[in-house]
Amino acid sequence: MAYYNISPTPAIVAGTPATLFRVGFGEPAQNDKIVQAAEDRLAEFAELGGELALINGPASLPVAVVLAHHIVHRFAAVGVFDPKMAAYVVAAAHGGRYSVGDVIPAETVTEAA
Repeated sequence: MAYYNISPTPAIVAGTPATLFRVGFGEPAQNDKIVQAAEDRLAEFAELGGELALINGPASLPVAVVLAHHIVHRFAAVGVFDPKMAAYVVAAAHGGRYSVGDVIPAETVTEAA
């Protein structure tokens, strides 16, 4: 039973390889079950890493912390989709090309096949 869904997809942002994590709720459950499901799912992607991760989809605050904990250690920068801005806002960065607060317009993100 999937309480939380996480699907990584290769993407390109202005010529830079990225990983787009599409996330969302699955079967109805409380956060104690959902965070465990997110943790288990993220463990399946331990080999992923790189310059940029993008997260798009709904998450409760506890799930957002699980996502951040796993993804921030594997990528130089993490952008989170803001539907009001129609863009990804860089929320974590370890130096390099992106800085916290950078805005990546959604139309510049191309999912790779």
